[in-house]
Amino acid sequence: MFVDSVRIKLQAGNGGHGAMSLRHEKFREKGGPDGGDGGDGGDVILVASRNQNTLAAFRYKKLLKAENGDPGGKAKRHGKSGQDLHVLVPVGTVLTNSEGEVLADLVQDGQEATVAYGGKGGFGNAHFVSSTRQTPRVAENGEKGDVLEAQMELKMIADVGIVGLPNAGKSTLLSVVSNARPEIADYAFTTLHPNLGVVDVDGKHSLLLADIPGLIAGAHEGKGLGDEFLRHVERTGVLLHLIDAYNEDPGSAYKTIIEELKNYKVNLSKKPQVVALSKTEGMDKKKLDSKLKAIKKAAPKGTLVLAISSSSGQGIKELLRDLKKEVNKARAKKTKRSIIKSLPVIRLKSSEEDWHIEPTGDHFVVTGKKIERFAQRTRFGDFHAEERLRDIMRKMGIMRELARMGAEPDQKIAIGIPEIGSIKY
Repeated sequence: MFVDSVRIKLQAGNGGHGAMSLRHEKFREKGGPDGGDGGDGGDVILVASRNQNTLAAFRYKKLLKAENGDPGGKAKRHGKSGQDLHVLVPVGTVLTNSEGEVLADLVQDGQEATVAYGGKGGFGNAHFVSSTRQTPRVAENGEKGDVLEAQMELKMIADVGIVGLPNAGKSTLLSVVSNARPEIADYAFTTLHPNLGVVDVDGKHSLLLADIPGLIAGAHEGKGLGDEFLRHVERTGVLLHLIDAYNEDPGSAYKTIIEELKNYKVNLSKKPQVVALSKTEGMDKKKLDSKLKAIKKAAPKGTLVLAISSSSGQGIKELLRDLKKEVNKARAKKTKRSIIKSLPVIRLKSSEEDWHIEPTGDHFVVTGKKIERFAQRTRFGDFHAEERLRDIMRKMGIMRELARMGAEPDQKIAIGIPEIGSIKY
């Protein structure tokens, strides 16, 4: 089954808790602290593989979860780190979060992207030993791993995308010029999912063609098969627009598809294109010229318009050569744009040290990356752990600012939104 869009949940591993332990051995009266650190949680990593061609594996497996880190132990034993979860996905997979931000875009075989990071393991009390702190009774919790819901989409990577109305001859052309075997029948919407085919142009060069299911007027509003498969056109360098020679108004047929490409969420009508009038075998020359003239009138000036026949092979070699030229031009432009985009852009970034205090009702709320990370590792309710957090807040200047804002003894100080934990001022 071909599946090119799924919604999944990613969950990286949590870090293991640090151990709070004092060494107890026979004939050793004062053994000292020996609590080990917790192991790190595993990451969730997407790996592009050319051996995958659909997202069907994730249709029922909605949760991708990496291993948690093990807690630390006595005798300074370090907890085992959780295994990273490597997830094989097809080349061309895009992962976006709920805000539409792209988390990963895998376009090459073997390319990897870490999309959810595991939490760091907490320190055991042996980590905090110093010359002035001989018997620390503080151990940290492990950090939580990233948890997010995301949309995974497959966008095929092809040199040429074949578009057109249903029964325009797209699948027939692909079957003739490549080893692909798409379903072909004499009724609309025969093609229910995109098909790929490698085409040998001249014995030295090849093209990758994608046959896109037929579009009809109003597809962008969900009519017919809708614009469900237009995502596969986004990555193509050139469009091959096929029009049935027996269509009574080929100019109108051309405009219908261009309008659907234009109304897609990304304007695809601006892509380089070649227009081909298909099924022209045995057609009267005068009638054929009239139809070609109608298409040229509807298409932008300079658009290459050809007449072909998949069954007889008429015009196929010329079409492939012209497509190769257009693909080379598109690749050259893409390379030029990528060089321009690679220039560094300097932006001001917020520091992890930054923090903010907001009075809320009868208490204060402290937010900031660094202080929230320390709060996640704090065992709230443990006197020594909370005292350590207060020391960190003093060093960061948070306690001084709370005093300036009028914080009173025993007033609640919450950390994080949503709240991670709270201490008394």
